[in-house]
Amino acid sequence: MTLKLAIAQLNFVVGDLAGNAKKIVDAARDAHAQGARLLLTPELSIAGYAAEDLFLRPAFTEACDDAVKGIAAALADLKDMVVVVGHPTGGSLRSRSVAVQMRHNAASVIKEGRILETYAKRELPNYQVFDERRYFTPGQGTCVFEVEGVSVGLLICEDAWFDQPAELARESGAEVVAVINASPYHVGKEGERVARMADRARAVGLPLVYAHLVGGQDEVVFDGASFALQADGSTAMQAESFREKLVFAQLERKPQGGVGFVADPAAVAPPRDAEAQLWDALVLGVRDYIGKNGFPGAILGLSGGIDSALVLAIAVDALGKDKVRAVMMPSPYTADISWIDARDMAGRLGVRYDEISIRHTFESFKGALAEEFKGLPEDTAEENIQARIRGTLLMGLSNKFGSIVLTTGNKSEMATGYCTLYGDMAGGFAVIKDLLKTTVFALARWRNAHDPYGTGSEPIPERIITRPPSAELRPDQTDQDSLPPYDILDGILARYMQDDEGIDEIISAGYERAVVERVARLIKINEYKRRQAPVGIRVTHRSFGKDWRYPITSKFNETAGAQKP
Repeated sequence: MTLKLAIAQLNFVVGDLAGNAKKIVDAARDAHAQGARLLLTPELSIAGYAAEDLFLRPAFTEACDDAVKGIAAALADLKDMVVVVGHPTGGSLRSRSVAVQMRHNAASVIKEGRILETYAKRELPNYQVFDERRYFTPGQGTCVFEVEGVSVGLLICEDAWFDQPAELARESGAEVVAVINASPYHVGKEGERVARMADRARAVGLPLVYAHLVGGQDEVVFDGASFALQADGSTAMQAESFREKLVFAQLERKPQGGVGFVADPAAVAPPRDAEAQLWDALVLGVRDYIGKNGFPGAILGLSGGIDSALVLAIAVDALGKDKVRAVMMPSPYTADISWIDARDMAGRLGVRYDEISIRHTFESFKGALAEEFKGLPEDTAEENIQARIRGTLLMGLSNKFGSIVLTTGNKSEMATGYCTLYGDMAGGFAVIKDLLKTTVFALARWRNAHDPYGTGSEPIPERIITRPPSAELRPDQTDQDSLPPYDILDGILARYMQDDEGIDEIISAGYERAVVERVARLIKINEYKRRQAPVGIRVTHRSFGKDWRYPITSKFNETAGAQKP
């Protein structure tokens, strides 16, 4: 006995119920034609993940229920084909003054036009970007169904990270565990998933198949990389990451009893380094944000610096050169090498490139404010005027031509407030918002050494990578005039912001107290800026997005003795 199963590692769109349903129906027909008799779709594939407060609207969940029924009807003619569809279900039981939430994160088992069973997710994550307890009620039951003589135990994502759901499935007769998932990417997450699922397979003594979503949705990206594991935790199948495709695995009944996957080394995608996966995540995040929201292209300010250079390279890999426009806006303080390097890079990538000087506009602004600023030295006020002129020009071009403005600020800048409201923060999508500056440099070097999308080798001029970073808003300015060296700053940020280490703990790791306390203060006082920043791609386990929810108004100070009365 053998059972061929398929995983619809597909890119769904939140709210596109008809389009998502069609993708599932097409995948089911394709899988059936290739001999599969079980198709697994990702978690909440009908709705798209995550639909957020759409889940609170009864009309949305009712439409999702109707879409599942429509899929069942559309597949009525596929003999012996079982399809597992992830979807929200339920609504509210309403009285005059009370609305009782009855929604579930669910999956239905469909066969020959009928919905055989519907399973509700038991474990609802409520950490990092997850907010499922806001929307769903935990399920209580188990779901074990039969396909071609094999008993399949169904779990949904977080269920498999806990002991009980898989154990209950095994006790109910499951011979293989099928887990459907929508697990957002961050650096290192793929290896963590495989390791935890291998532990789960060994704990219950059953093979396990993990069906995963792929695609970008606002700030999160899903990396696919679906897999199948033997009961001993070894890998039997591993799909490519960040690729939309239908993937297959085959189960066989063993002479000694039970089932296992047919080993096929060719079905295991080769491992990829962290930079390659990070690059793919950023490219997919840009492509899906712009494509799914209907923007005709992207525009960005190209300064001759490392951040805008990296964003341009990502945008071209994501969209193609014809959909990306770069604008250089020199000020009185822009060095010649900046526009020379900007022109060079634009030429390497073949994008439309324009130069719009802000010199006269800047002088006009200063003239308008001359009486108000009379007798005062030039400072950040004048610096920020330059940034805001650039932001205004980019937004004007965006309004006229429809292309979205990509901002170019990185995580180190967002953390410390080294960015200008309504200036370099002005735009619609923050591509590298979750990259520390040291990662920006590392990724630029990686991209110059690799050509994954065939746009030509070394898109970023070497001088852009090697010259000291500068905002060029005053003469001879460098970032380190205002910030600690980036290797020190980023080390503190990784510990304090990403890993929640305390100030004393960071100091004990070898950092100077004054520097640590200064960085912590900068993070605190710049929360108001981050609240006004555009959404950006999350690629770490803690980003300045849904992972980070700190009050703007707060008197708490973690420095030693600050809380004493």
